[in-house]
Amino acid sequence: MFVKIFVLAGLALLVWSAVARPSGAHGRRTTVRVHAYDTLWTIAASHYGAEDVRGAIWKIERANHLDGSGLRPGQTLLLP
Repeated sequence: MFVKIFVLAGLALLVWSAVARPSGAHGRRTTVRVHAYDTLWTIAASHYGAEDVRGAIWKIERANHLDGSGLRPGQTLLLP
C-alpha cells in the first residue's frame, strides 16, 4: 500500500518537474536599442514615467553592468 503511494507521488513529482514553467516573479523584462542622442535619463523617463527617474537609471545601470552613463547607438539595454 505504502509503496503504491510513494510510486504515485514520485510519478506526480516527475510530471510536475517536466511541465514546470517560470512564474514571472521577477516581472517583465524589456530590451531597448539605443538610438543616436539617447541618454539613460531619456530612456528611463520614457519607460518608467511615473517612477523616480534617478532610481530607474540606477536599475538600468545595475541590470546592464554599466560603469558610466556613456551609451553607444545600436547598444541593447535590458530594462528590468
